[in-house]
Amino acid sequence: MTTSPSSPGVVGVAGCGTMGLPMAEQLFAAGYDVWGYDVRPTDEFGTFTPRMIVDPAEFAGRVDTVISVVRDRKQTFDLCFDDQAIFETDDRPTTLVISSTLSPRILPEISARLPSDVMMLDAPMSGAPDRAADGTLTFMAGGPDDRVAAMMPLYKVMGDDVHHLGPTGSGMTCKVVNNFVAVTGVVTVRKAIAAARALDLDPRALLDVMRTSSGSVWYADNIDRISWSREGYDPANTIGIIEKDMKSFLDAVAGNPDVDVDDFATGVLDLIQQLEPLDL
Repeated sequence: MTTSPSSPGVVGVAGCGTMGLPMAEQLFAAGYDVWGYDVRPTDEFGTFTPRMIVDPAEFAGRVDTVISVVRDRKQTFDLCFDDQAIFETDDRPTTLVISSTLSPRILPEISARLPSDVMMLDAPMSGAPDRAADGTLTFMAGGPDDRVAAMMPLYKVMGDDVHHLGPTGSGMTCKVVNNFVAVTGVVTVRKAIAAARALDLDPRALLDVMRTSSGSVWYADNIDRISWSREGYDPANTIGIIEKDMKSFLDAVAGNPDVDVDDFATGVLDLIQQLEPLDL
């Protein structure tokens, strides 16, 4: 398909899970011509089911801009090139927005395989599914000024805080560093709750105090709103995703002599893998 660099055209959201589906619903409610694609059966998407496309080639031919919200590197390459292969078709989108959290080192690999007429931008987002449903996500955007400006109306429908951080890759770099902080917060709060119990302090009382004091942490402050806040470690669940996010951060800083966090980050990674379900 062809579209003007000043317009996103028809929008496709690939990966309609707990984040992608409410993002697509926000865009549709705002009046965008938006379609979804996911490998799961279309009857799992509620009222958005009529906007879901089963065939990846049909999806590729119908949309101009793809917002990819798939889980990881493998799913990204499957979507774009190796399985669904939406950029290997003659009739294909002209803009790819990577909103999954990946190592920024992966983006040049994706760009190298894209056809020359396809523009890649990055716009990873931060916020739990409830913020996706409210359209209040935070977006970290990277890309040329004119192309980011064309996407900005989309981002502002899905989020209420959008930062253009520089060229393509800047958004992803910011996201993995942000998530490094967020993930360490999850582990620290879980350890703090365990310590409170061991010291005969009500964990709820601790969380109430932390919320209005120097111990304020996003995960603790929103523990009753975050759908995955009580999960234990499983590679298939959201704790498994934050494990992936920490690995993405480690990949981003690997070999950089000016970043001395490897031992600390790998220690946090070990603790993530030991997390048990939280009873609170």
